[in-house]
Amino acid sequence: MITLQKDLTGIYRQRISVNSHQFFADVGTDVGGEDSAPDPHDLLDSSLAACTAITLTMFAKRRGMPLESINAEVVRDSSKEKTGEYNLSLQLEFIGNLTEEQRQQLLAIVEKCPIHKLLSHAIISINTQVV
Repeated sequence: MITLQKDLTGIYRQRISVNSHQFFADVGTDVGGEDSAPDPHDLLDSSLAACTAITLTMFAKRRGMPLESINAEVVRDSSKEKTGEYNLSLQLEFIGNLTEEQRQQLLAIVEKCPIHKLLSHAIISINTQVV
């Protein structure tokens, strides 16, 4: 379960609880926030990188691939966001003594990451209710 609650330390700062974990979201000072935590867009973007890296690490481990780690960088182009277009560029660096075939297998598995699929192939519908 994920719950969200206003945090007392800032006008926009939100406390996010996911099971027993807590983290925060805020917005930058340019829009009235305190920049005390990642922006919600940054949290969404980072979920793409984290989910992809975890999916690939699990795949490599199951296949016995010598993948030591993955560096992931997400670059957002929000220039067309007002028209409903949200563009992310995910750049991956595989660290380990991998063959070219193993690198290609890892690239092919990227499309199987649930967040990657959600952000790149789905029409998202959100049902919001007031309780």
